[in-house]
Amino acid sequence: MTTDGAPKEDGGGPVTALTERGEDITPKKDRGVLKIIKRVGNEDERPMIGDKVHVHYKGKLSNGKKFDSSRDRNEPFVFSLGKGQVIKAWDIGVATMKKGEICQLLCKPEYAYGAAGSIPKIPSNATLFFEIELLDFKGEDLFEDGGIIRRIKQKGEGYSNPNEGATVEIHLEGCCSGRTFDCRDVAFVVGEGEDHDIPLGIDKALEKMQREEQCILHLSPRYGFGEAGKPKFDIEPNAKLIYEVTLKSFEKAKESWEMDTKEKLEQAAIVKEKGTVYFKGGKYMQAVIQYGKIVSWLEMEYGLSEHESKASESFLLAAFLNLAMCYLKLREYPRTIECCEKALGLDGANEKGLYRRGKARLLMNEFDLAIEDFERVLKVNPQNRAARLQISVCQRKAKEHNERDRKVYANMFKKFAERDAKVEEASNLRDSACQKGEGDEAMDDKDMDGHV
Repeated sequence: MTTDGAPKEDGGGPVTALTERGEDITPKKDRGVLKIIKRVGNEDERPMIGDKVHVHYKGKLSNGKKFDSSRDRNEPFVFSLGKGQVIKAWDIGVATMKKGEICQLLCKPEYAYGAAGSIPKIPSNATLFFEIELLDFKGEDLFEDGGIIRRIKQKGEGYSNPNEGATVEIHLEGCCSGRTFDCRDVAFVVGEGEDHDIPLGIDKALEKMQREEQCILHLSPRYGFGEAGKPKFDIEPNAKLIYEVTLKSFEKAKESWEMDTKEKLEQAAIVKEKGTVYFKGGKYMQAVIQYGKIVSWLEMEYGLSEHESKASESFLLAAFLNLAMCYLKLREYPRTIECCEKALGLDGANEKGLYRRGKARLLMNEFDLAIEDFERVLKVNPQNRAARLQISVCQRKAKEHNERDRKVYANMFKKFAERDAKVEEASNLRDSACQKGEGDEAMDDKDMDGHV
């Protein structure tokens, strides 16, 4: 078994070419990773840290023996760049490539599998040869909903991130449709960026960033300035935004376990008021952040005095009811129901909890369940005219819904009947033709017998 890292191919081979003419692309310039471009890429942009990259490759030992190939599997290999998911040589080499580029890399053991190797295919201290084609790359989807795509230009320091409520100092530049609309240094509390004309997506992304990290954020309207836009910056409704953000410094907020019950209750009162201000201003996602803090602080708090228990329950009930209202506005009906049920777990006859759950069920076309909720509201408060009206709405919509279903099924059955009739007609024609064919065949036999 070869353990020597030196190339073993004779002159003229790719390993020899890389050794002699390859570009040293290592940060240390120690010739640990050498590169030759075989086909130039077709775009100027290169992948960044955290990008999902798609590549085809084949790998050989320095003696020319192939040990792996994505092309043999006919399946591209996908990994996140700069996250340690592949050998160091790949993180270094692929970062230098452009889309469509094919390159060859010669990787010394310290940038590959080192002394351990990757038995049985790759021996100890092996120098490796790769040919790589960069097929595609795209930014990191931070919340896997397409709303915030991050591309890291400069990796941050350490392993700590700002949390919700942390005080941060950042530099940001905002662009929309190729126009820079914002460029400044600003300090604020994570979760309250809206107070400084900073969209929600920045708040959310900061919780994933490290000190001194510099990244590009692509924000969908949901995480940008939404349906309202931002007249101050001349941003139209539902605009997509691009921000370049540098996290210069931050001071983390106290975590729940670092706060005593008295402090949690004091903070709950503060964030409840902040949430209400956001809600009244139509900033429902920002309000969700504030009300959510109350839940994270108090939902699992135990061993409270009678006074603390009552105060905690009161804050939690208000938080769940307000969250339910926010999610109604955001059209997130399953989450509305979830929050209402949490509220009803604290107060089973809560009028607002029953009404908001009924409203969400109505909007999900769950008419029978919605009627049950509105009827329970009337048992709690017979004077609730809104609930009585909603029952009528449910009954009307259920009737309309059933009528639509009846028409759909009637049309469906009509089409099935027409199709069956056509099939039967075609079958009858085939049977008729077969019978005629059998008669002709019998006549032919008779004629033949006559001739014989």
